[in-house]
Amino acid sequence: MNKRDIRILEIITEHKRIEVAKLAELLEVSQVTMRKDLDALESKGLIKREHGFALLGSQDDINNRLAYHYEIKRRIAVLAAENVQDGETVMIESGSCCALLAEELAGNKQNITIITNSAFIAGYIHRLPGAKIILLGGDYQKESQCMVGSIARKCAENFFVDKLFIGTDGFTERTGFTGNDHSRAETVRDMAKQSQTVVVLTESGKFRQQGVVSLISPERVGLVITDDAIDTDTESYLSRQGVQVRRVPAD
Repeated sequence: MNKRDIRILEIITEHKRIEVAKLAELLEVSQVTMRKDLDALESKGLIKREHGFALLGSQDDINNRLAYHYEIKRRIAVLAAENVQDGETVMIESGSCCALLAEELAGNKQNITIITNSAFIAGYIHRLPGAKIILLGGDYQKESQCMVGSIARKCAENFFVDKLFIGTDGFTERTGFTGNDHSRAETVRDMAKQSQTVVVLTESGKFRQQGVVSLISPERVGLVITDDAIDTDTESYLSRQGVQVRRVPAD
């Protein structure tokens, strides 16, 4: 993704909904060029188009969350991919950082097998050559485009992997890592039982938030990959819990 695409996502995220003509003016390009750029972003599922406007979807829509802080999430994904070797099988749970990790693995690694509960991730990377995708079954959540529930748990029980990559909706020392959806949080814990190591991928802002349900305890997490705006107290606490923290630039 080029710098103009990233800037387009930043502006749309800020405004939520903006006229194509105004967007072209802000970026100093023609409306024809802007429409081509927006068509490409829409084809990737990052934005939506309607009657001369570009916009994001609902807050829980994975496309919306993928567009928000895209560049930081992409850096997190690139660093996370360094932990995966050619030929490895990994689990990747639903989430925006996780989707970009899957794209990085499928585009730049060889013979990777990705086991995921995310229909979005499966569709997002299906044209890339480097990964085999195993999509877990389950109850389908429309906006997050992921599989949850008892069937997802039963499917996950057939696999044993070294690494599970997950996102998070929040973190505090009192609650540990938290989520905003009970069914998705339960599926994360089910998938974690089949993995030796859990890796959390998240931008630092999530460490200033708290979700509504428990996701996973720090004792179960081996590595957090975030950006360097994470506060030192949180990083120190995680280190005391045996969690390695790796950071990418936030700006």
